Amino acid sequence: MPPPLDTNVIIREITRDDPALSARAHAFLQEVASGAREVLLTEGVIVECVQVLSAKALYNVPRAELARDLGVVIRLRGARMTNKPRYLRALELYVGWPVLDFVDALLVAYAEQDSSARIVSFDTDFDRVAGVAREQP
Repeated sequence: MPPPLDTNVIIREITRDDPALSARAHAFLQEVASGAREVLLTEGVIVECVQVLSAKALYNVPRAELARDLGVVIRLRGARMTNKPRYLRALELYVGWPVLDFVDALLVAYAEQDSSARIVSFDTDFDRVAGVAREQP
């Protein structure tokens, strides 16, 4: 199994907020892009990236920009992740449904892959998403 990639490498690449660390992150991710290096992307790191990048007190990156940039990282040739399409779909939902936070968008992406397309939640925001049914516990 390849080594897991930490959130801070992705944040440095996307924000370029620290010239030295950003240059190192970029060089490393270029190796991942070429397939010369492999890394494991975990769900927790993707969620944390969205939370950090979208936080108004931190970077306040607009949803569409965030989804585009994080999508590039997910699609890197050497990036290993279970079910990449699910996370790309969650990013698409995150942009298309502003009422959803990223974790909710990810739940919708999971539900869409199941024939029942149901989510168990008290959150009525799911009621607005076409094709997904909300079930209360």
